[in-house]
Amino acid sequence: MESKKVQTLSEPKLIQNLYFGDNVEGEAFVSDHIFSYIISGRHDVWIGCKKYTFIAGDYRFFRRNQLTKSIKHTESEGFKSIAVHFDQNTLMEISKEFGFKSERFHGEGVKAIKTNSMLTKSVVAFNEYAKRGDTDVEILRIKIKELVLILADIDPEIKEMLFEFSDPGKLDLEGFMNGHYRYNVPLEKFAFLTGRSLSGFKRDFARLFRITPSRWLTKKRLYEAKYLIENCKQRPSDIYLEIGFVNMSHFSYAYKKEFGISPLQKK
Repeated sequence: MESKKVQTLSEPKLIQNLYFGDNVEGEAFVSDHIFSYIISGRHDVWIGCKKYTFIAGDYRFFRRNQLTKSIKHTESEGFKSIAVHFDQNTLMEISKEFGFKSERFHGEGVKAIKTNSMLTKSVVAFNEYAKRGDTDVEILRIKIKELVLILADIDPEIKEMLFEFSDPGKLDLEGFMNGHYRYNVPLEKFAFLTGRSLSGFKRDFARLFRITPSRWLTKKRLYEAKYLIENCKQRPSDIYLEIGFVNMSHFSYAYKKEFGISPLQKK
């Protein structure tokens, strides 16, 4: 398994992902806008409760400031992709140069992209840069600017996402948490993504749910697990990661504490 970063974190980023062997499962907080092209394999992505499936040859765009779960399917050729991360400084430079501005975007956080000849040529160039691994930062910055303009021309919604620079606005807390409780991220991330300070998040949460966020998250995950085990006949070892627990021992301990029996026991 390998994930090769062609540039450092402080510079424009071009990442070549190479995974072989077992499928790769994980969750992530997407902090940058990302353009990605799949060379081989399959990628299942969940944002909230919605699932997206991408295959070799697909071009896609991910909006920043969102939580994702994913499975990279390696299959016979492995999972291979290239990803371009758009840093905010570069986007702001483009915004000033071309007068691009955007209001707050409320659409979906991931989009499949219909390619054209210009985008195809751009991806070929990025693929070559990724293989070489020693591309000059300024050359990469120029190519990323070019890619931004191509994407903005192809899809107006992507353009809206690229040039919307504000942090997340205050969201409906109940709706967001019911759609994202499976994500095992710090409370600070939940607070940020719902447009609140940590103290404001805890205060609003207590007012709404009459329970602490940590306890609510644990109970929500456990009751989903109970349903999946008893009604859907799923094995505990197959679901504990999916519903937000970090390991099987912690899941088993919490389950027994809540329900009085091990998740492996049958009533």
